[in-house]
Amino acid sequence: MTSFVVVTDSTSNLSPGPAEELGIPVIPLNVHWGEASYLDGVTLEAETFYRWLQERQDLPKTSQPSAGAFIDFFQQIADRENVKAVLGLFISEELSGTMASALQAKAHLAEHRPDLRIEVVDSRSVSTGLGLQVLVAERVARQGGTIEAAMDKARWCSENTHVLFAVDTLEYLHRGGRIGGAARLLGSALNLKPVLTIAHGRVESLEKVRSRGKSLRRLVEIARERLGDRRPTELAIMHAAAPEDLAAFTEMVVEELKPERLLTRLLSPVVGTHAGPGALGFAFYAEDPIG
Repeated sequence: MTSFVVVTDSTSNLSPGPAEELGIPVIPLNVHWGEASYLDGVTLEAETFYRWLQERQDLPKTSQPSAGAFIDFFQQIADRENVKAVLGLFISEELSGTMASALQAKAHLAEHRPDLRIEVVDSRSVSTGLGLQVLVAERVARQGGTIEAAMDKARWCSENTHVLFAVDTLEYLHRGGRIGGAARLLGSALNLKPVLTIAHGRVESLEKVRSRGKSLRRLVEIARERLGDRRPTELAIMHAAAPEDLAAFTEMVVEELKPERLLTRLLSPVVGTHAGPGALGFAFYAEDPIG
């Protein structure tokens, strides 16, 4: 039995899949579409979401869990797992209000549940960039480490994880207000495909190339440049319903980067709302610090 529980939010893209297998609790963000509201990955599955994104004319919006939802979540998990400490790793505060809600809940519980310790860490990332941090923290917990050791390992992972991805269009990031430093690419010729990264907790542009195939090839080349002669300890591919490219991209990643552990995840509806259909990329780290 662990002395604390690691939790995360649905933008980590660990659910369904590793989250259930490892018993990692996930609090869902919200998707609002027309007059209806859904829980990310719970009452709106990714497969249905991407079908609607292609079929419907209106676009969805997203929101973070409320502070009240976090208060209930933290207490329910602690009581269910019979622990007195919960470590939450969440989407970058530059991309979502989720961290703000979690911190409000932490302050409330510090006053009303002094027996329960809540630690909240800003991942400065999203999708598999967040998911990898959750997995390394959960391993510390499973091996009997302290909550401080898990936080240190998660922060190390945050500092040493690279998130690289390509999108078919910047329209979805722009409409959702998550475009960050990539805004300078707006208005580029339509055949130019942006290569993007998560840096300092926000979406930033790296470069633009002239075709979809070249953008995916460039992702692998940039990863190779950053790794030098090392292999990724863990690499997690993320995609937004891009089956026509996923198999070839995965083959290229495995052949050229040779990750020790490989995970493939479909972007959750909340992340897909902002990345748009066809988004494809990965997050990775190597155990020795990446310069």
